[in-house]
Amino acid sequence: MKPRTSAITIFTPSFADEENTNAQNLTVREIVSRLPPESFHVTMLYIRNPDLRIVNRENTKLLPYRKHGNTARLLGRALFQPDIYFYPRQGPLDSAFFFFRKRLRLRTKVVTHIVMVMNDATGTGLVARSIVEGDAVFANSAYVSCTVREKFGVPAATIYNGIDRRFFFPPQGPSKARNGQPLVVLYAGSFQARKRVELVIEQAARLPHVFFRFVGRGETEPGCLALVERLVCKNVCFVGHRSPAQLGEEMRQSDVFLFPSILEGHPQVLGQAAACGLPAIAMNVYRPEYVIHGESGFLVESDADLAHKLDLLIGNPALRLSMSAAAVAHSHKFDWDQIAGEWAEVFQEVVARH
Repeated sequence: MKPRTSAITIFTPSFADEENTNAQNLTVREIVSRLPPESFHVTMLYIRNPDLRIVNRENTKLLPYRKHGNTARLLGRALFQPDIYFYPRQGPLDSAFFFFRKRLRLRTKVVTHIVMVMNDATGTGLVARSIVEGDAVFANSAYVSCTVREKFGVPAATIYNGIDRRFFFPPQGPSKARNGQPLVVLYAGSFQARKRVELVIEQAARLPHVFFRFVGRGETEPGCLALVERLVCKNVCFVGHRSPAQLGEEMRQSDVFLFPSILEGHPQVLGQAAACGLPAIAMNVYRPEYVIHGESGFLVESDADLAHKLDLLIGNPALRLSMSAAAVAHSHKFDWDQIAGEWAEVFQEVVARH
C-alpha cells in the first residue's frame, strides 16, 4: 500500500469555543490543538470566541453554529468532505449524517469515543448507532470499554482523557495551612439527579465545622438550595459556573473533593482534582481510574462508607498530605500530548483500511 501523501480530513460536530466546558468538547479541543496540521485537516463548529489554539492552527476550518438551519447547512460538509467523522454526538446533525451515510453508502469513516457506562438506559439511540456502525470505537476508561463490549459485542479499546496543565496543577510553595480556619470540601459538576449533590449538602449539615463549596449549575439546583434552607446549613456556598482556570483555583484552595455521582463514564473532574493535589472521594460503581483507592483518595461502595471516608480525611492532616502527593503523581499518567498521539495513530490506521 502506498503511503498517503495528502492530509487526512476530519469533521467533528464538536465546539471550539473557549468558554464551552462540556467534557466532550474539551476533549476534542485538546486533541485537535495537538494534531500535526500538515497531516490532519480538521473542521469544527463554534458559536463565539473559539479557542485561540484552534483559531491559529493551520489546516483548521471553523464553521459558525447559528440559531437556526444548522443541520441543513452543515450536513453537506459532514457527508462529502471528510475522511473521518469524529466523536459523533446525539444531535440532529449526527442523526442525519448516519441516515445518509448508510443510504448513500459513503466511505466516510466513523470514529467513536464513548464516555458513559453502557446499560439499558444509556446504550440507546444515536449512542448505540455510533457504536454498532462505528469503524473504530473507543471508551474513556477500561470499565466503560468493558460495558461497551458486554452490551454490544463490539471490541472497544481505551483512550483516556487527559488533564489540561494550563489550569490544573498543584499549589505552588509550601502546603496550605488553615491556621484555625475551617477545612474546605469541594463539589464540582453539573446539578443532575445522578450526581446526587443533595448528599453533599447532607454531609455539610452533619459537619457544621467544615466549609462546603459547590461549583456548577443544573436542573436540581433549586431543590439543592431549598435543602440548604431546610437543613439550616450556614457552611455552604454555591459559586455557580466557573471557567477551567477558576475551577483549578477552587481546587487548589480546597482540602477534599467529594463526588457522590452514581452514573458516569470517566469524569474529567476527578483527574483535574488529582492534578491539583486534591484527595477525592467518589463512588466505585463506575471504576474511575483517576483515583487510586487508599492512595490518592477513596472509591467507596456505599453512602455510609462515603461519610466514613470523609470523616477520616477531615480528621487526619497527614493522610490528606500523603494522598495529595499521590494524586499529583498519578495525574501524570493522563498526558494530553501522549493521548493526542494515540488518536493520530487511530485516524491514520482507520483511513488506511479499504
